[in-house]
Amino acid sequence: MVELQSVGFESELSLFKYDTLEQLPESHRDLDEAARSRRIAAAREELGDRVIVLGHNYQRREIVEHADFIGDSYELSKRAAESDAEYVVFAGVTFMAESADIITDDDQTVILPSMEASCPMAGMAEAVQVDSAWEMLVEESGGKDIIPVTYMNSYADLKAFCASHGGLICTSSNAADAFEWAFERGDAVLFLPDKHLGRNTADDLGIDGVVEWDPWAGDVAESMGAAGEVDPEIPDLGDAEVILWDGYCQVHERFRVDHVEEAQADGAKVVAHPECRPSVVAAADEVGSTSHICDVIENADPGETWAIGTEVHLARHLARWHPEVDVRPLCGDACMDCNAMRQVDPNYLTWVLEELAAGREPNVVEVAPEEKELAAVALDRMLEL
Repeated sequence: MVELQSVGFESELSLFKYDTLEQLPESHRDLDEAARSRRIAAAREELGDRVIVLGHNYQRREIVEHADFIGDSYELSKRAAESDAEYVVFAGVTFMAESADIITDDDQTVILPSMEASCPMAGMAEAVQVDSAWEMLVEESGGKDIIPVTYMNSYADLKAFCASHGGLICTSSNAADAFEWAFERGDAVLFLPDKHLGRNTADDLGIDGVVEWDPWAGDVAESMGAAGEVDPEIPDLGDAEVILWDGYCQVHERFRVDHVEEAQADGAKVVAHPECRPSVVAAADEVGSTSHICDVIENADPGETWAIGTEVHLARHLARWHPEVDVRPLCGDACMDCNAMRQVDPNYLTWVLEELAAGREPNVVEVAPEEKELAAVALDRMLEL
């Protein structure tokens, strides 16, 4: 464990946080879909209302069809907190299971089916790394009062770090409100880990003083304009109103303006997630969270064509759920799934449910008490927006 110098609590890299999580045993590696479905149904009948299964929008069909609720990460955590289930099986990634543990009761246990389901973007801003950069950021900004704002897609210790420095959490839906909250309390915002969501939010608010911080070089990176061009004159950190941590979602960064233009030329409207590049967001017809994307398709007129600029499984779900609408992935056959979500193989779901039914608790995700308390502070600040 490493003590964070600027906040005084211990943490470590996410890779080492949950070293007790187990791999899928050999006995469950070759199940076919019919066998899985039977065994999942049997385990769920045995468990009854002691378990709730949460399926993120980006999970494959074989997962979400067994979920009690489908949605985005924070929406699902709220569903868990509202339930009386003893076990919360979160078919998502590590930071999501942590978020559920933060807001559920102490007598609820959160299970992550796969030990390998770790979001790459969350891992681009480890609390240990941000803590080591904090003093440098403050010094190079000329002693500005910097308020850290972390996206929900981050680990619990980074949420706790932000709370300790007067900051808060945001979702893709309320990022602008979080920025305004921060500016009422400080001179500048440090936004992490997703630079694209941060840039798009700053653009929406008309903020020009935006720089990117390269955590690997320890200095201001080349600043990317709204159209994706590199600004040859890199602003000084002292002039910055918004400092973007150089992280991104590998799924959403794949989308290009060409994809948008080709879809629109083919008669489709485009709805893009705000984790996409600013140039893609500027060209899209609609922009919003996964919940907003679902609402757009639900409210579309029959016969409309929509191209979905987010993880490919959500596009496939929406096409199944709304056959009256022509729903397509934005980049067509070139679209790929989220590698982290892919780690939650349906066989993992079968295994953890059968283990719970047998009285064993595999792959428990439990946030350390001090981190949990502080992360809850950051979350409470968001809820007050």
